[in-house]
Amino acid sequence: MKTFSEKLLELRRREGLSQEQLADRLGVTRQSVSKWESGTAAPELAKLVALSDLFSVSVDYLVKDRLEELERPTEAPPPSTARLEKQVEEISQNFPGYTCFWDSKVKIFGLPLVSVRFHLRPHMMRNRDTAKGIIAIGNAAIGVVALGALSVGVLSSGLLSVGLLSLGCLAFGLAALGPVAMGLLAFGPVALGLWYAGGVAALGGKIAVGVAAVGETAVGYDAAGKHILLWGNGLTQPEVEAFLLEHNPKLWTPLLKLLAFFGANIK
Repeated sequence: MKTFSEKLLELRRREGLSQEQLADRLGVTRQSVSKWESGTAAPELAKLVALSDLFSVSVDYLVKDRLEELERPTEAPPPSTARLEKQVEEISQNFPGYTCFWDSKVKIFGLPLVSVRFHLRPHMMRNRDTAKGIIAIGNAAIGVVALGALSVGVLSSGLLSVGLLSLGCLAFGLAALGPVAMGLLAFGPVALGLWYAGGVAALGGKIAVGVAAVGETAVGYDAAGKHILLWGNGLTQPEVEAFLLEHNPKLWTPLLKLLAFFGANIK
């Protein structure tokens, strides 16, 4: 027969959560969680419902003092002394179970300034394992600045990256840079730009610069478009700049310099 406190302790450990992390998710203090697990206090009904949702068990399972099978069998935690329990708790703060996560206590607009979430078994990740913060770092990250295998943010970097400024193996954004880049402005071996593109294979709505370039204005070894400039035996940066300005007189100077650099250095 297991009491509520024993079940809570087992479930928390199964999910790899520290007392403080569980308290944060429930909106209570760590001391409250400690009292629940020691059996000196019991949570109110609303918190019982929140616990059942968090651990994917029924409220009946939590409150009934009889042993029921969990949906996922787990090994009972080994007996430990108070000292060992404290050591385990300290370790779990930074590396709980299969997930390593940390949120800064400083928050902006309700989001942690820095959120870190790394899961050692990505196929077992849940929504709560996604890093969400002003600066988000993890397997999956959402933030103003996002770094991760899958990242979404204003400034985003990852294997699959989506953002205003996006860098990644597969990058989508207003400005995108990567092996495969798609955006209003795209640079990479394969670049697809709604307006401007530069790369080995470049497709741009207005300007494309690359070994193979297709755009209204195109510069490259092989180029197709309304206005084309073939690389031939070589081009200088001033020659490319003059050509681009001739057909795009309002082109932003830094962008002009960048596209001309690509056009003059096609190898």
